[in-house]
Amino acid sequence: MLDRIERIRRRKPVIREERITLAHGAGGKATHTLIEAVFLEAFRNPLLAPLDDGALLRAGDQQLAFTTDSYVVSPLFFPGGDIGDLAVNGTVNDLAMCGARPVHLSAGFILEEGFAVADLRRITDSMAAAAEAAEVAIVTGDTKVVQRGKADGCYITTSGVGLVEQPVTLSAARARPGDAVIVSGPIGEHGAAIMLARDDFGIEAPIRSDTAPLHGIVRELLAALPSHVRALRDATRGGVATVLNEVARSSEVAVVLQEEQIPVRPEVTGVCELLGLDPLYVACEGRFVTVVDGEHAGQALDTLRSHPLGEGAAIVGTVAAAPAGLVLLRTAFGGTRVVDVLVGDPLPRIC
Repeated sequence: MLDRIERIRRRKPVIREERITLAHGAGGKATHTLIEAVFLEAFRNPLLAPLDDGALLRAGDQQLAFTTDSYVVSPLFFPGGDIGDLAVNGTVNDLAMCGARPVHLSAGFILEEGFAVADLRRITDSMAAAAEAAEVAIVTGDTKVVQRGKADGCYITTSGVGLVEQPVTLSAARARPGDAVIVSGPIGEHGAAIMLARDDFGIEAPIRSDTAPLHGIVRELLAALPSHVRALRDATRGGVATVLNEVARSSEVAVVLQEEQIPVRPEVTGVCELLGLDPLYVACEGRFVTVVDGEHAGQALDTLRSHPLGEGAAIVGTVAAAPAGLVLLRTAFGGTRVVDVLVGDPLPRIC
């Protein structure tokens, strides 16, 4: 079975659908196929090919990180945040995952005819507050208006530039057998908050989005362990499971998770059980996954837990040599299952 999975994964990605589906935006297999078979095929170059959270560029003696992202969350306002602070924090976090200090952002708005100006002001106020908290400036942007019914009120695209001030090398391809896998806190809160805010299921629970800027906690981790952090990934679309599959495939290693060590708040677990979802696939917006040298895992964990955003950090697994390219979960019942990349589109728009 493992050999068959490996053979299938090594095939050249081919997009078989004639039209784009919602699954192509869910962050799972369909998204990866779309990116590799269409966008990477058309735009391939050495800076794009790693498919990291951002590109590393040189400007004289200075190394820069550059990233871009779009936000189409529904509803626009939800417990713990809104599309505005989500757009700022998401781009700040992508720069942080490159080891960069975020400096400047751009913001592009697509507004639907009839969208309330009061809601737009609420969103821009939220963006301004998030940018101030993250110590970045929104320095340029663009606005377009489309006809009524052609958008969900407001879409936002943000791009960001950051400075790489520490000589670190971070990549999903750097994991090695013996490394430790750490998450910075309880997972699945953003996706669960969005699902409940849509009020499609008649479920009530005190769940708030975890949206937050991560560059501060990342800076402390890299300062403490500048040469022992292998990779950083924020677990957004597709959740922790998708991030770890990227690591396993890029590094040609196995990632072995321990189910009982994965931090999930009881209310998130309850919502996921009611809806038949696995928290490993539910999006976060203020959590990240890091792979560190196993000998320094304890120091990394202590560093994360000393920061307010990392109080719930936990070592959730290890890196092994085989079966290469797979993520395995040791369950609480003593069994083992394969944790594959997200298939289909089981969630509403969450970022």
